[in-house]
Amino acid sequence: MKATQKDFARGLPRTASQASIFFFCGPDEAGAWAAANSVVESLPDPGERVELSGAELKGDPARLGDEARSASLFGEKRHIIVRASGDEAHDALSVMIETSDAGAGEAAPVIVVASSATDKSRSAKLLEKRGDALVGMFYPPDLSTVAAAVRAMADAAGLRLGGDLAERIAGASGLDLRLARSEVDKLALYVGADPQAPRPATAEDLDAIGAATEEDGFQPVVNAVLGGEVGLLPGELRRMREHGLNPVGLLLALERRAALLARIMAQVGPRGSFGNLDKGARARLGIFWKEEKEVAHQYARWSLPERPGSNARRLDRLVPRLVALHRALLSNSQAAELLLAQDLAQIARFAARR
Repeated sequence: MKATQKDFARGLPRTASQASIFFFCGPDEAGAWAAANSVVESLPDPGERVELSGAELKGDPARLGDEARSASLFGEKRHIIVRASGDEAHDALSVMIETSDAGAGEAAPVIVVASSATDKSRSAKLLEKRGDALVGMFYPPDLSTVAAAVRAMADAAGLRLGGDLAERIAGASGLDLRLARSEVDKLALYVGADPQAPRPATAEDLDAIGAATEEDGFQPVVNAVLGGEVGLLPGELRRMREHGLNPVGLLLALERRAALLARIMAQVGPRGSFGNLDKGARARLGIFWKEEKEVAHQYARWSLPERPGSNARRLDRLVPRLVALHRALLSNSQAAELLLAQDLAQIARFAARR
């Protein structure tokens, strides 16, 4: 079975209840993870969470089926989360399906989030026609799409939001559904909203819970790093520590901006410039008017050749670097702040080069 991004924006698709294998892919990794978390939350008894990497399964394809059919240490249920790149999990999924069809027994739900993969990949083709599997493809969202998803989250929480407030939450979250959900949950708790007793929320309520703002949010750090403002970075990193900004949340904001720069590059072409984008094109790309100056400056930095005479652009190195950093933070949460600070300094210095 397949589900579209719009299906997930309205909530978990009904077809998800029929599936036990999920494959979420596409360029919007944050959207894919939001869908994965929604699946876990919908499980009657999610039990123990077992995390595997695509590289582990590529080296041992039988392991996925073994883990899915094994009981936890205390005999409770479990679910399997796979963080893969491209088709790394294909052989493991194939082996698991073959053994299941041969009567190997009930398996725990398996949720694969595959960055760099699409719904045309071998893994997606393997699963899309099965009644026990669900494939979802996620693209970077625009403001209106995320705002609609925010309102759907709010409705489910018993929170009544106006369209302007939903857009504000979407924008402050960097169009990231995971961060937006966190804001909705905090706002619902603050106003005492409940599905059985809906309550309205105001802009003042949002200010009161300390939602991301220009002063306290991620954007000044993002602008300093991607703009090559090396002199501003120490102060921004100090502010990050003082305000207790979440390292992964900050990295997600950087990934969002890098994805925006990549979309701009694809739109204008190798010989184009930011100035060639008209107002409508900028709106469709998700460029907020308040950020146009910073985005234009960052695009000028990252669209430069990686080195003199090279066809590769600096941006080609940035995206894989952020992906690798994301994995490092998740695997070493205790040192996340230090790892992030070190990499941000290196990225800023790279952006500052003439």
